Order: sequence, then structure tokens, then C-alpha cells
Amino acid sequence: QVQLVESGGGSVQAGEFLALSCAVSGYPYRPYCMGWFRQTPGKEREGVAIIGADGTTTYADSVKDRFTISQDSVKNTLYLQMSNLKPEDTAMYYCALDRTRCGSLVWNNFEYWGQGTQVTVSS
Repeated sequence: QVQLVESGGGSVQAGEFLALSCAVSGYPYRPYCMGWFRQTPGKEREGVAIIGADGTTTYADSVKDRFTISQDSVKNTLYLQMSNLKPEDTAMYYCALDRTRCGSLVWNNFEYWGQGTQVTVSS
């Protein structure tokens, strides 16, 4: 049974840093694609960043040069380091896993999801 559990959300001021983690269990196979997505009430879930088993990454234009996605295959953990946060980054952040190679940041390509962790950035 695949499980993803996010942690690390919180409330920060604009310009500050926050790091998210996602502990993954039940899927030790390759290929895979893992990603971070976010959603605000009334809006569609949007892709933030994805990373494949080979380490290839893709970022949304809105977070390039501010966010960094990474993974620790030994700890089976996905990370998202977020710097220079902006109020528009406020959202529920979800990690997700798909059992295929990475393609695009489209959320409905992903099969497994965590429960989400809230990030709030105030100005």
C-alpha cells in the first residue's frame, strides 16, 4: 500500500524560507515520478515541481529560481525547499507519486497523493 505523508507546512512572512517533506512508503520500484502540487480554494490544483527517479526536475515558471525539489532515495523522502516566499504561494501543498516516468506538471497524471500541508505567506 503506497502512502505519502507531508510535513513542514506553516505560516511565514513574505521573503522567508520554508521546507516541506514527504515520507513515502510502499513503493520501492522504478520508474516513478514524484511531485509537489498546490491548491487554493476555488482553484484547480497546479503543479509546482516534479522529479524523476533519474533526478530530472521540472518547475512551474512561478517558482523557478525560488523552489528546489529533491529526494533522498535512502530515506524514501521527497523535499521541497521554498525560498523568497510570496503571498501568492499560499496554498495547500500536496506531494504525489506516479508509477511512470515524469512527463508534465499536470496533476491528474499522478496516482497517489498525500493529505496535504498548509503553507501561508503573509505580506
